[in-house]
Amino acid sequence: MPLSLQAPILFGLLAALVTSVGLIAVAVRSEWTARQSGLFSLAAGGMLISLTLLHIAPEALAMNGRAPYFMLVGFFGGLLLSSGITAIFPEKAGGRSQALTPLLAVGLHSFLDGVIYSVTFAASFEAGVYASTSLIMHEFAEGVIAFAILARHGFRVREAVIWAFLAAGATTPLGALVSGLFLTGLGPDVVAALYAISAGLLVYVATGPLMQPLKEEPPLRGVAALGAGILIAMLLLLTPLHGHGGHDHAHDHDHDHIHLLKDPSGIHPSD
Repeated sequence: MPLSLQAPILFGLLAALVTSVGLIAVAVRSEWTARQSGLFSLAAGGMLISLTLLHIAPEALAMNGRAPYFMLVGFFGGLLLSSGITAIFPEKAGGRSQALTPLLAVGLHSFLDGVIYSVTFAASFEAGVYASTSLIMHEFAEGVIAFAILARHGFRVREAVIWAFLAAGATTPLGALVSGLFLTGLGPDVVAALYAISAGLLVYVATGPLMQPLKEEPPLRGVAALGAGILIAMLLLLTPLHGHGGHDHAHDHDHDHIHLLKDPSGIHPSD
């Protein structure tokens, strides 16, 4: 199995593990965990927007001349998907049915996280680590949120833990596996386009859903959590990351392939 497939599946499983930890914590100490979930979300948002703007987006621009258009598609695609779920599955009055819309939103978001793992690792090992690590940070909060939704609508603790794990935890490695198998047959130009779309989607996730707790948390605590995420991102960017030698070689070959698509002469400006 190639590293470009192994790595996203591994990070997907790690994300599921972090979600499980969040579910265990909320089941044992529900009130404290629920209070801290917003801070985890804000820290993840600060980390994700920093890594996206400072590394992932610039790399997407270098790989594809039309990256800004694809990034725009990714940003508004995430917005439309989030709004579309609510429109297609409106909350109905009474009991457990009210949990359907928010739970579907959590499940789709978690599945797309796994897709992003595969796309970013297919384009660059470093970008894959950056995107996956920052996204994993919010999995703890995501598990807590899913549990809270179910508990609020009449699910018992055991039922809430099981359904929350299926929605927020199991869908991430599933998304990584399905998209990873699909990506193996695509050329580097298509991967570059999907990578740019994922960058736009990451911007939406970081500035939209993950920033929602800013409206609920005390200003000082919210800004501190956001700043902590940004600081973690800066430290991660200073850490040298290297993939397997064969993967790095393939990545260099992909860049050459993309360049040839733009300039069939094969002559680089620096030659």
